[in-house]
Amino acid sequence: MRGIILAGGTGSRLFPLTKVTNKHLLPVYNQPMIYYPIRTLLDAGMDELLIVTGGNNAGDFLRLLGSGREFGKIHLNYTYQEGEGGIADALRLAEHFSDGEKICVILGDNIIDGSIRGAADDFRNQDQGARLLLKEVPDAERFGVAEMEGGRIVGIEEKPSHPKSNCAVTGIYFYDNTVFDKIRTLKPSRRHELEITDVNNAYIAEGSLTYSFLDGWWTDAGTFESLARANRLAAARAGLVLDDELVAGAY
Repeated sequence: MRGIILAGGTGSRLFPLTKVTNKHLLPVYNQPMIYYPIRTLLDAGMDELLIVTGGNNAGDFLRLLGSGREFGKIHLNYTYQEGEGGIADALRLAEHFSDGEKICVILGDNIIDGSIRGAADDFRNQDQGARLLLKEVPDAERFGVAEMEGGRIVGIEEKPSHPKSNCAVTGIYFYDNTVFDKIRTLKPSRRHELEITDVNNAYIAEGSLTYSFLDGWWTDAGTFESLARANRLAAARAGLVLDDELVAGAY
């Protein structure tokens, strides 16, 4: 299985921090944000990685990461997304890289406390389809939300006003190689983007979507509030004191 990190976009919610660099190169405690998804994938047993980036500062990834040798024996690849077409649009650029293998896709600003190794191994043993990582949250209306029925996901709704569950779809996805055929059938949403929720619902329609729950805390780092939270959580994981208020605010 190969790993794909989606690290494009303009990072407009973090302006002016992103005026001169890509959001995913900002520091989270003592290392660049992009280091966290790289290590998440390596820990799950993937050493063929692709970073999909874009914007005016894409070359900074190569300056920072190079061949990736500081992470050990990995093969680090890069590709460039023109414009902002959404998550599914960025993912379609990875078809050649996937080379017919299963893939794990992670959004570059998703930072987790635990490991996805168990979910990755379960998906390696899954004949076909997709697997999502879910997390129970108190404010599900901010996320894509899984509608559950009889222990199965029967639908996913993006940022619903009245969520049908508290199970948020995290930014970590496992797909077989038919994901690229599904992306080719998509039409742009009202946001003029190709939506990853539509890809996941296509797997639901064919009855091949499974899920796991994510252990430990999870946060993105795409706003000033969540970036601050990510810094505090990462610092706590490194051995600093974790206060009760921070625990309560984490997913």
